Amino acid sequence: MTTESKIYWGVGIFSVVIILGAFLIPGNRPDKEDLPWHIEHPAPNSVRIFGLTLGQSTPGDAEARFKEEGEPSLFKSPTGALSAELFFEQLNLAGLRSRVVLTAEIPDAELKAMYERGLRMAGTGSGKKITLTPDDIAVLRKSPISSLTYMPGVKVDETLFLKRFGEPSQVIKEEGRDTTHWLYPQHGLDISMGGGEKPLLQYVSPAEFEKLVKPLLKQAAQSTK
Repeated sequence: MTTESKIYWGVGIFSVVIILGAFLIPGNRPDKEDLPWHIEHPAPNSVRIFGLTLGQSTPGDAEARFKEEGEPSLFKSPTGALSAELFFEQLNLAGLRSRVVLTAEIPDAELKAMYERGLRMAGTGSGKKITLTPDDIAVLRKSPISSLTYMPGVKVDETLFLKRFGEPSQVIKEEGRDTTHWLYPQHGLDISMGGGEKPLLQYVSPAEFEKLVKPLLKQAAQSTK
């Protein structure tokens, strides 16, 4: 990916003025907890982002924090892996429309039981989506958040990420795709971008970062053989 000095918001000059105003106009600065680069570490190997501490805060806490109700679902990947998630289609964070996905920390055995109790199943581009029972939705909302994925509603050039996060510890390019991952293990952060798509920032506990990166490293190793 080529580094350029200009940030391509892709939403027109008027939108750029609004976005910059949210950050730069005195007295109109956003809550710092709404900023994706405001990462705190309340304890070693812990991450607090958007006012939520991974491994402690719950999806229910996130709904209270964002003042929005998320969409709960269970997903089954093509490889059979299950994950329980809460999806926020549209949030206003720091003046930007954004999407947020929370993955709940639920034991595999319980996820399988949720799958068996699922009310409906629908195919998606990346697997299957299962509608949960009300009781299982309640379990999801009370479980700790294991990961948080943030998707800003605008295209952002890598220059902004360099300014806010610094140089990544490692850069991995996906084989066969125009997608590059910038890795910040100290923050449990993986920024993926490229292919003309909007960036995606995924946060996990630094202690869990190896699990997030392992598939990328495996793919990179195979591509060099």
